[in-house]
Amino acid sequence: MSHVGVPRGEAAPANHRRPQRTRAARCLALVTAGVLGLPALAGCGSGDDEAQGVVVPQDIAPAGRDQVADGGAVRWAVDTTPATLNAFQADADASTTRIAGAVLPSLFTLDERGRPQRNPDYLESAEIVEREPKQVVLYKMNQQAVWSDGREIGAPDFVAQWRALNGRDTAYWTARNAGYERIERIERGANDLEVRVTFAKPYADWRSLFTPLYPKDVMGKPNSFNDGARAGLKTTAGPFTLKELDRASGEATLERNPRWWGQSSKLDTLVFRTVTRDKRAAALAAGELDIADIGRSTADRVALAARDAGAKGQQLNHGPGAAVTPAAALRSWAIAHGSAEEEAAVELEARRKSREAIKKYADEQAALRGFVIRKSLEPAYTQLALNGTSGPLTDDRVRRAVARAIDRRALAEAVLKPLGLPAHPLGSHLALADQEAYADSSGALGDQDTEAAQALLADAGWKPGGAAAGQKPDGAKAGSAAEKKEKSTESEADDGMYIVGDESDSDSKPGDSKPGDSKPGGSYGTESGTYVLAPAPAAALQGQALRMQARFIGAKGSIGAKDSAGSARTKDSADGKKKGGVAGAYAPLGTAAPTAPAEAGAARGPLGKNGKPLTLRFVLPSGPGSESLRTVGEKISGMLERVGVRTEMVKVSDDSYFKDHIASGDYDLALYSWPATAYPATDARPIFAKPEPAADGTLVVEQNYTRVGTDHIDQLFDQAMAELDEAAARDLVKRADARIWAAAGSIPLFQRPELVAVKPGLANVGAFGFATPRYQDIGFKKAETAKQGKN
Repeated sequence: MSHVGVPRGEAAPANHRRPQRTRAARCLALVTAGVLGLPALAGCGSGDDEAQGVVVPQDIAPAGRDQVADGGAVRWAVDTTPATLNAFQADADASTTRIAGAVLPSLFTLDERGRPQRNPDYLESAEIVEREPKQVVLYKMNQQAVWSDGREIGAPDFVAQWRALNGRDTAYWTARNAGYERIERIERGANDLEVRVTFAKPYADWRSLFTPLYPKDVMGKPNSFNDGARAGLKTTAGPFTLKELDRASGEATLERNPRWWGQSSKLDTLVFRTVTRDKRAAALAAGELDIADIGRSTADRVALAARDAGAKGQQLNHGPGAAVTPAAALRSWAIAHGSAEEEAAVELEARRKSREAIKKYADEQAALRGFVIRKSLEPAYTQLALNGTSGPLTDDRVRRAVARAIDRRALAEAVLKPLGLPAHPLGSHLALADQEAYADSSGALGDQDTEAAQALLADAGWKPGGAAAGQKPDGAKAGSAAEKKEKSTESEADDGMYIVGDESDSDSKPGDSKPGDSKPGGSYGTESGTYVLAPAPAAALQGQALRMQARFIGAKGSIGAKDSAGSARTKDSADGKKKGGVAGAYAPLGTAAPTAPAEAGAARGPLGKNGKPLTLRFVLPSGPGSESLRTVGEKISGMLERVGVRTEMVKVSDDSYFKDHIASGDYDLALYSWPATAYPATDARPIFAKPEPAADGTLVVEQNYTRVGTDHIDQLFDQAMAELDEAAARDLVKRADARIWAAAGSIPLFQRPELVAVKPGLANVGAFGFATPRYQDIGFKKAETAKQGKN
């Protein structure tokens, strides 16, 4: 997920009265509402026994340093070449964070449970030494800690970073100042190795500050802050130093720091190479990468490569050509060797390209056998966002109905179960399973309940038959002008009649596999799958809704299943004919249409109010790695159809998805992810803060792209941020989460899977989960260690 820039005048300026903390580069990357009149929400659970969630350990092939060889180089895939190496600028991204973690001081790192831990390489101690009259934190630096130029790390660096990030000097182009604006002063302690930080206001998340810590020559002046660390870092203090940032080749090269006082880096060189997700399978197979975060389709290919290790030259039953039937192969041969010279030439060329594709795929699969998949759950979650300023969703009853129509467990199982990961819905917006602040507060909104969803919609005035017959939803995109004209002509000619058994249009769905699909679970060679679902015309709404409901009954297979998109086709009767009559036969005027079977509790048809159907615009990204997201979106659409809510599914490019749609509010429903954090009171506040009107009449939404918030939620965050008793602060965070659930602007679905392809000989690297990587421990296992691991 990446941070979105200023959304058309709606983002708060850097010196806005609210603390800013950009979640730079971590978004797989949105109206004011009063405090809901609900009973006490603190501690509301979902009603099951999983209030603490399910913990999945990290998967990094841990090994002691004595088992790891010295030397070697590792090439690690990243999504982008960083535009800046200053993590506190707006265009910093995940690549910036990864490089900074290897070359700059991190005073606190995170363990597997997402808890901040003092980093002994830099700190001998750090603690609150005074609470009254003001909070004072005393840092005692490791006496060996020095910058690469030989200068001690100390108070001057703390002072420079505080002044750059406290928001008082607008000459600094900062992206965030949360926490730094609460500091009153920083001074030298009893000696040069002690730093005293006095806070003007109590700050519970003080451990989040000064990580990463930059040298004073970067932070000391606005010019050096704004431009001095964009293309390089002259002074560093980590196990690695930055040798070169080559934007032309898309590589950042790090080498072992000779001045590093801690445990020496096992690797000589660490290269972060820019490779987009859809090209990583090919790059791995070509020997260009050693480590790469990957998507489901690439993981499938690696798993199939391991399975096929004993194939011994036999043609693979997946990949290009695998779906060609003997009949199709015979037909192709006949055309290629037939008397029609032009057709034969075309077919011969197609056969040549097919052979090349088959060979290329087979060669890549052979190379992919040299990798293993390490998997865990990523410290991020996927949510369904409901735009509280958009159409029907401005009514909190409609938002709550949408939320209660969704089976979150089924969605989690669809994504996680095929990967062998625990499939449980997430119960918190503010913490993940095994974090101390985690509690399942989804009970504040309620579990999935079709009847309750229908009752909420009815209470909001949305009733079956409420839409005028023949009226199309606003903004419908039902097809080309020619198609509309043809449908209009057919409608006039066939007035008063319906076609018996003709449901062929409803049988096909964009996710259905087609002949020629060759990769596991979809098309070969990419991690993307694109489609656009346009809303059907409003005419004959009842019949179409019933068919869609019947189709959804058969669409409950998990991702990666043979027919994942699903479609319940009309079953044949004993004589081989379709039930309901011969397809294409016309029934006379007045004959009742056959009804499709519907699940208990399903809506009798699409809902409407004041002549308008209840239709929501569901915006999804179309790029590489988004297949499962789009599949989840389609499943949600089917669930909403059951309660009478129609969706218009729209795909947009990844580049425009966040900036032009999520951040600007151009959507009704959307799926995107937020990273989890060890500091929810600080990091999550701008995501759920109540939007405020600006002087020009626009809304200042910060990062609350759903635009749903309340004063009470803001107050709970503010209290948690100032509460120095850790247990009390966690309780306030849990209470805030319950209120966020009740507002129904954001519905957490599941924690995202983390899949990493790694050379099997590499140790201490892979799917880290919440834990901060120890870059100095990454390396290749010694020969004897690797041999023992295989036995």
